[in-house]
Amino acid sequence: MADSSELTEENSHPSSLLTSNTLSSHQDFDSIISDAKYTADTTADFYYHGLTTRRYALVGVACSIIFGCLFIIAGVITFANHGALGVTRVFNLVNVDKGALQGILTLILDLIVMLCTESTGFVHGVSLRAALASESRLRFNTNLRLLTAARGWYNPNGALLNGISAVLLITSYSSASVVVCLDQNNSETFQTVDEGIAIAGIPLLILGVALLLQVIIALSGMWAVKILTWSSSPFDLTAALVHHAQLTPTTFRCMRRVSDIDTYGGPAKPPETQPSAWHAHSSIRKVVIFLWVIVAACAGWAVLVMYVWDRFPPSSLFAFSTYPLTLQTWSFFRSAQSNAIVYLMPGSYLEVGILLYINIVFLQGPLTLGLHCSELIANVIRDERQWRCATRSKGLRVAMNPLESIFNHPICLILFIAKPFLHWMFGLSFGIYISAAHETLDFIPIAMYTAQIWNLCIALFIFACFFTFVALRQPSGPQPAAYGHLQTLADLVDEWSPVMWWGHKEDGIPYCHAGTSDHPLPDVKMNCIYAGSGAEPLVPLS
Repeated sequence: MADSSELTEENSHPSSLLTSNTLSSHQDFDSIISDAKYTADTTADFYYHGLTTRRYALVGVACSIIFGCLFIIAGVITFANHGALGVTRVFNLVNVDKGALQGILTLILDLIVMLCTESTGFVHGVSLRAALASESRLRFNTNLRLLTAARGWYNPNGALLNGISAVLLITSYSSASVVVCLDQNNSETFQTVDEGIAIAGIPLLILGVALLLQVIIALSGMWAVKILTWSSSPFDLTAALVHHAQLTPTTFRCMRRVSDIDTYGGPAKPPETQPSAWHAHSSIRKVVIFLWVIVAACAGWAVLVMYVWDRFPPSSLFAFSTYPLTLQTWSFFRSAQSNAIVYLMPGSYLEVGILLYINIVFLQGPLTLGLHCSELIANVIRDERQWRCATRSKGLRVAMNPLESIFNHPICLILFIAKPFLHWMFGLSFGIYISAAHETLDFIPIAMYTAQIWNLCIALFIFACFFTFVALRQPSGPQPAAYGHLQTLADLVDEWSPVMWWGHKEDGIPYCHAGTSDHPLPDVKMNCIYAGSGAEPLVPLS
């Protein structure tokens, strides 16, 4: 558990860091709660405010600001020294595989973008959660951050800025795909070529601006609302809402699961299996369908490239590799024998730049949004697994370390790795050859590699299969499934403590009582009917 200051601070709004003198009047109350922090409390008048989590998040935001400023400075310097189409060489290529080095640098940049956007996204998600709670519209601990909005068109957590955040997120990954390029300096006789790896100034500048704008939106949302807890745990959030009278437990529902939330809740026998996340959370169904749409779109993209390569002749705008797609030419990385089509975008440099970003956003945007939406499945399954620890020998620990929530849950770790990896695979299949000569952009051919597109499609297929399986999997046992649904957790948890166990608590006639305790409890009785402590036979049985 955290220290007492994290458990007892009543105001976790960021401005409280600057007004510590106002907390002195609460010292007596804080000391009382601190002394009792390891005792069970049925009124949930303590909860973990997640100040450690806030520190981690704000450090991540600070790193995003630093990287954003560095990218902007590098872009401005390149622009000042070499013009709007200038690049800055960072490596000279001597007996080095230029494609591999370019790919590695792009992967590193994707990792940096992911860490920055995840940090700002966490802050934005916590503030959105607090805004929805203040409007009594918060249903689950985890929500689709960019597709869920608070009321108010100009609200920092409203629809307008959420939409802008989605565009900025796509722009961040799209810019990272075109920052690293190949710079060629031909000799006067054109007999020797000096090659090097360079960074393009304008894409790097756009990337820095996109990261800083996301930070501004996240911080404005954080300051616009009072955040009760920064913890990722659904139990800390439920306890906070119950304590602040924003959520009220319902009687007779100690054996009711989240799928029963819209039905008449009353006494019930313990079920042998629980509903899947697919049936418990309507947004998860939309996310799974969207993932399969992305897989189908990627397969259609590959088929279209194969059709164009086979049917259309070369022209001034199109060129084709001479190697057909066979098992011999199929590879994970691009090579000189890869099957591909190459096209040049006509127009001025400004028009080419605009069309370039439209191409990237059109193709990479769905992938970015699909990976973002997959966070909903990962976090909902994480919340349910945490709840199901209440029937194990070690019990359920309410507080959740933000780093442990990633590395201790396989599905969160898989998503954490898949994000930069899939964006990198997209970069292998959709090659934007920003070629420069004498540190000035020369031309921008765009290549689509058939084998690498199919590789991306296969990876997306495996990714979609895994998340579909996880979403459809039904937990076994009588413990009611909650999937982070706050009202359901408030109904199931009747005794709050830092470590809780769930099980049979009390025999009764005609109803038994199941709930939580600060010590291990026996298993519920499968043949008994449960309604809650002191329940009277006033409701029909189910």
